Amino acid sequence: MTISAATYEKRRENVRKRLNDRGLPPLLVNFAANRYYLSGFELHDSQCNETSGWLIICPDGKDFLLTDPRYFDAARRIWNEDDVFIYSGRKFDALKGFFKSNSISSLAYDPKSINIFEHEKLTELCELKPVSGLIEELRLIKDDEEIRLMEESCALNHKVYELIEPKLQEGRTEAEISWEIEQLFRNNGASGLSFPSIVGVGPNAALPHACPGDTKLREGELILIDMGCRLGDYCSDQTRTFYIGDNPSERFLTVRSQVQEAQMAAINILRPGLPIQHAYHTAKAVFEKYGVDKYFTHSLGHGVGLETHEQPSISPIAKGELRPGMIVTVEPGLYYPDWGGIRWEHMVLITEDGHKVL
Repeated sequence: MTISAATYEKRRENVRKRLNDRGLPPLLVNFAANRYYLSGFELHDSQCNETSGWLIICPDGKDFLLTDPRYFDAARRIWNEDDVFIYSGRKFDALKGFFKSNSISSLAYDPKSINIFEHEKLTELCELKPVSGLIEELRLIKDDEEIRLMEESCALNHKVYELIEPKLQEGRTEAEISWEIEQLFRNNGASGLSFPSIVGVGPNAALPHACPGDTKLREGELILIDMGCRLGDYCSDQTRTFYIGDNPSERFLTVRSQVQEAQMAAINILRPGLPIQHAYHTAKAVFEKYGVDKYFTHSLGHGVGLETHEQPSISPIAKGELRPGMIVTVEPGLYYPDWGGIRWEHMVLITEDGHKVL
């Protein structure tokens, strides 16, 4: 399943409505995930210091895709060729003529997605008007096509956990497990990983974003695995913590029970209209009850979609309320540097009358 061309057009129309409602000029879209969300063109930039292209969404309905010669064939497969503008090495010299011929004298832009060099060059060509989060506000709410893709991505995550658990054997390294996870995702249909898999054994599991290394799995220790895949370009993200051996220690069982209790307490209250930060405070209250809240060191979760980490952040200072169509993670954890950490993570869809665990 892929996103339809009609859906991309509907999304651009939603942007145009916002531009017209706010009296804004054409919008420059230069953040890769937003560009893809509105067009289906190039989800990722080729390098962190390069762009695969820009969109310009105009209030009057005339939209443009700007890119370089490497992407011309890819661009015209999804875009009206007459509205594709190809620049080359002298990009901003070329843009000067493009802006003039299309009567673009000002642009709205998101200051969080533009670098200083680009800003300086663009101010020589037109007036710039900052506007933050206009597209991200739309991406908060997943449509039916997105929800279906994310359900499939999440289901594959579950399948790979089932396949990897028997392979968590003493003597294997974190790096070996990480590589096996990637192969299992790829062999079962994923287009890639949502993010490099986190695999931490023993005390390494106390690092919430542990990098897999040469540490070997040892009986009587725990292993934390945080992993996700892309399926239809949409991300999954889940964490599980396993015990290596047949007889989990009392400490492992106790800490895991506290984490899962905190998680379910938060999930059970998720519904439209809930102040987002209440979910965080509900989970933390469980840890406070057991006197372990100082070992809970991060937010409760985050939105997920085309990016692994999207809005909203489920943190103690989060603003706003949950709304139907949001998909968030709920992932409390407790981390003890001398022993390890346990995190447990579900993806949850906010429905019209409550929630659904994916």
